[in-house]
Amino acid sequence: MKKQVSKTTSTEGNIEESGLKTLFIDELKDILWAEKHLLKALPKMAKGATSEELRSSIELHATETENQIKRLEQVFELVGEKVTAKKCEAMEGLVEEGKEMMEDTETGSLTRDAAIISSSQKIEHYEIASYGTLRTLANTLGLSEAAALLEETLEEEKNTDIKLTQIAESFVNESAKAEKE
Repeated sequence: MKKQVSKTTSTEGNIEESGLKTLFIDELKDILWAEKHLLKALPKMAKGATSEELRSSIELHATETENQIKRLEQVFELVGEKVTAKKCEAMEGLVEEGKEMMEDTETGSLTRDAAIISSSQKIEHYEIASYGTLRTLANTLGLSEAAALLEETLEEEKNTDIKLTQIAESFVNESAKAEKE
């Protein structure tokens, strides 16, 4: 079934109607839903963390996620589209997997932190792929302001992934290795 796409005018100028534009808008809707869904899950992840360093990192990312949602809303405005979210099956699955990993590990253990980091990095990698693609599509469509906003979020997601790796490698994984089942 072919989707109808309305002609839009934005502060970035006329965007030619194309399958690429439709894909760009659909992907924006998908990542908006994903970010909102993640934002609901982050407090539970923070609460489940054992180490203060991981908890603080997750809480910081929740604040960043709120700002990322605002940036996405700005991108919608720039391209003259209504801010609309479309269910992201991938994020729903990643968040559910993270919940299961927490349930399968002992409360208060660093093994649980290792599980939270593992599931969080899967989420970050999904977001990095999504924002990288969106930025590239925005550039191809001549949407330089939108591309700049998406690039800002992309860099935050990459930095979060790096921070999670640092936490895992600095003490969590070695400490978890020493824990008994």
